[in-house]
Amino acid sequence: MSLSRFWLTQPSKFLIAAAMAVFCVGAAMAASVSVLVQDKAGRPLQDAIVFLESAEASRARLASKPPPGIEIQQISRQFEPRVTVVQQGTSVQFPNRDNVRHHVYSFSPAKNFELKLYSGTPANPVVFDKPGIAVLGCNIHDHMVAWVVVVDTPYYGKSAATGRVTLQQVPPGAYRLRVWHADLPVGTPALERALLVDTTDASVTLRVDGL
Repeated sequence: MSLSRFWLTQPSKFLIAAAMAVFCVGAAMAASVSVLVQDKAGRPLQDAIVFLESAEASRARLASKPPPGIEIQQISRQFEPRVTVVQQGTSVQFPNRDNVRHHVYSFSPAKNFELKLYSGTPANPVVFDKPGIAVLGCNIHDHMVAWVVVVDTPYYGKSAATGRVTLQQVPPGAYRLRVWHADLPVGTPALERALLVDTTDASVTLRVDGL
């Protein structure tokens, strides 16, 4: 059998093998980026939002699907979690698990919406379709506040109590490493620094002088 006929009679095996080879090469080239976020005194900073931006990251976000099942619940008359990071295009549910009704809203440019007085879970989730920071509130309970950070990249995370967050499977390239925290003064943009990622894992420490 000629080589050309062999390809024609068994194309699927070769296509699958080629796709797997490309995937394995890409995965082997990608690195993890571990970021330690600290306040100005050098203490670990929890709930800091960390993300990597670039033109390539934006294209990778368009090619990926946002993770499903994102929820920001109301419980004990608070939003939980207080800070959420999602990639652009993510749908978020707002279940009310209190025994009182809430009226959830945001008037932020990143997302303007209202969920008028309700109990349980609204039928339709809210789609966060613009990058930026959406501040959430409740018209009934003024003390309730939360933030949704919407990013145009699949490489993002939120720091743990240790102040550390690890971004996985980051392809080599030049990025803007950005960090934001809800306790920064209102209107403060995400802090930014250049970061070059190669094929080896990287570790970065960032100190947020405003906190």
